[in-house]
Amino acid sequence: MVPSIFTRLSVIVPVYNGGTAFELCLQSLQLLDPPPFEVIVVDDGSTDASAEQARRAGAQVLTTPHPRSGPAIARNLGARAATGEVLFFLDADCSIHANAVGLAGQLLAENPDVAALVGSYDDRPTAPNLLSQYKNLAHHAVHQAAPSEGFTFWGACGVIRRDVFVQLGGFDETYGRPCIEDIELGYRLVESGFRIRMCRDLLITHHKTWRPLGLFKTEVFDRAIPWSELILSRRRMENALNINRAARLRVALSGLIPVLALAGFGWHPAWWLLGVVAVVLLVLDWPILTYLAGLRGGWFAVRVIPWHWFSHFYSGLAFAFVVFRKRLGTKTPERLPGAASVSETLR
Repeated sequence: MVPSIFTRLSVIVPVYNGGTAFELCLQSLQLLDPPPFEVIVVDDGSTDASAEQARRAGAQVLTTPHPRSGPAIARNLGARAATGEVLFFLDADCSIHANAVGLAGQLLAENPDVAALVGSYDDRPTAPNLLSQYKNLAHHAVHQAAPSEGFTFWGACGVIRRDVFVQLGGFDETYGRPCIEDIELGYRLVESGFRIRMCRDLLITHHKTWRPLGLFKTEVFDRAIPWSELILSRRRMENALNINRAARLRVALSGLIPVLALAGFGWHPAWWLLGVVAVVLLVLDWPILTYLAGLRGGWFAVRVIPWHWFSHFYSGLAFAFVVFRKRLGTKTPERLPGAASVSETLR
């Protein structure tokens, strides 16, 4: 028998100029079995046909009050309109697996102490270029290896009980562009005593095509720097996802690579030290490299090593930048968790 919670699950999709990826997202929503109670698409001022595509697909379409308001405001707007007891947030550039609603509903019905679920990218990203394949598969690998108890939420594929979402005030709307508003919500969930469960079988397919400049901008300025600020403001370094102790060691070692490479031109022993650092990094990264090799072959794993080490490097550089700025006394914008102005829009 299908648990009654299935009949009250609302899927919420924020979109801005979704393009072909959004068409695939809408197609996947129509294949959900069992179907959700409702699908709400929040158009953030698209200049393409995203809103009309969503209407043709049978979704309820809302529009943000100002174009490019950001996913935090868009998701909160969708949550306010939702009538389901459970909110399923999905990114517009992702296709959802057909069993996702059923699986999410079953897990929440069987685990009343769990407030939220976090899913995972699958191992079938559609963008064919090396960088896109690497980044999406690396994200998949991190989620598949994560412990069952989570501490962050994920807006791309995240499920949360509506009453808990309202109680916490929804997403922090001071994040005006795609950023870490979902991670920050996860921190508040855990700090308020709620449980988040990582669900490795709750899968979505990511259709995004990554290019070097866009990836660097997103990863550094929209993820690494604001997440570093959040970590320092909360004074916590969780051993989960991609900021565990081993990850911190990888970051430190990756920072030595350019230093030793430059030093090697005037001090030849630096080349030997560089070799040692590279070997240690390979050992630390061996689990994910062998996982990627199992998915795409050994040559794929070899080719993505520079990108993988570069990701360690810029993550550490971003954290060091935030620490340095903090010590200089430079103020960063306050993020008020559970701000009343946000909460009131949801009640």
